[in-house]
Amino acid sequence: MKTPQIGLWSAIALVAGNMIGSGIFLLPATLAMFGYFSLLGWLVSGTGALLLAYTFSRLSRQIPVNGGPYAYTRVAFGDLSAFTVAWGYWISLWTGNAAIAIAFVANLTPFFPALGSNSLYSLLACLASIWVATAINLRGVREAAQFQLLTTILRLLPILLLGTLGFSHFKWSNWAVDPQPFSLGSMALQGAALTFWSFLGIESATIPAASIRNPEKNISRATWWGTVFSALVFVASCSAVMGILNQDELKSSAAPFADAAKTLWGMPGYYAIAAAAALACLGALNGWILLQGQIPYTVAKDGLFPAFFGRENRRGAPAQALILSSVLMSVMVLLNYSDSLQEQFKKMILLATLANLIPYLFSAVAELGCLWREGNLSWRAHWLLGLRSIVTFSLVLAAIIGTGWVTIGSGLILLALGIPVYTWLKRTVKSD
Repeated sequence: MKTPQIGLWSAIALVAGNMIGSGIFLLPATLAMFGYFSLLGWLVSGTGALLLAYTFSRLSRQIPVNGGPYAYTRVAFGDLSAFTVAWGYWISLWTGNAAIAIAFVANLTPFFPALGSNSLYSLLACLASIWVATAINLRGVREAAQFQLLTTILRLLPILLLGTLGFSHFKWSNWAVDPQPFSLGSMALQGAALTFWSFLGIESATIPAASIRNPEKNISRATWWGTVFSALVFVASCSAVMGILNQDELKSSAAPFADAAKTLWGMPGYYAIAAAAALACLGALNGWILLQGQIPYTVAKDGLFPAFFGRENRRGAPAQALILSSVLMSVMVLLNYSDSLQEQFKKMILLATLANLIPYLFSAVAELGCLWREGNLSWRAHWLLGLRSIVTFSLVLAAIIGTGWVTIGSGLILLALGIPVYTWLKRTVKSD
């Protein structure tokens, strides 16, 4: 059977759809402490995202295979580096999905206020959402995709409404902040780490490269324009919400988009946006749980993950990879359930962002390596492209530092847990 082809507009929708997920819905509350300094974070992360979009555009032409960052790293540096990237990417999926589940519950608080004040209730709701989405994915990719289609429009509706009409109630005074106990550089790095969460998914069009029509042109176009569109939507909507609500309202808000809509349109708007945001988060959770099963499944088929991950159920779903990933996601929620929803969300997105930035870091170095093997470029082109790769690497590294040393320490421990797995796999292959 011929592989279905994805055209340019569908590929752009894939990139933008994966990037515009649940992360934006709680981000205004997370950024409240930075006020107008949050624009520094958007500047760093937005610039880094656009440079990464260009990096993935070039790599997709130089290495036209499925797998995105994992595949590029394997070609450039071999199996060990590829395993590290795949392991880190898998970690980013189930930690990031825990944040999406938290965002889903946070957007239910307008209907069930106890979820915002009772940590046990919010814990049970988070776990329920995780396993409902997992059950949908266990029924097969087709069912998961159908559910995803139904919820995609709901991701954009509240964001676009507030990112446009919200400026009619915008107040610059709401962006003012008290003197911060951080330096300007520190605020820029922390803001970049928090806002980079929204840009995760830049690589979406590179993963199914073989299914993209005219991949040499369309992958790069989709990656670039999908990232540009997402960046504009993120900055506009988040800025509007932060300009509608004052600092105290934002910091205590479990559903800032719904609270902003209440100011604009009263209680009908409040409930409508909260419902749309909650369903959008559930749709995003479903879509990313699909990936958290597919990524280890694909890498297991390459022999770099245990064969356990490559097993399917009778409906063709990677059941064991899905179930184990969701168990680990549930553990992440359990470990942090005593915190407020906003604090849980912040911890999860920092860890997920760190785990996802590592594959991006490898991709920037892979591009630099591929660049010096190109013999058809002038010295000027080599120099300019090399400088851009170094700047990309530097911005990604800055965002990693911005996640904080506690997050970096936790991330390194999770990455180190993969070393015995890789060693065992290599010994198994040699013994066979």
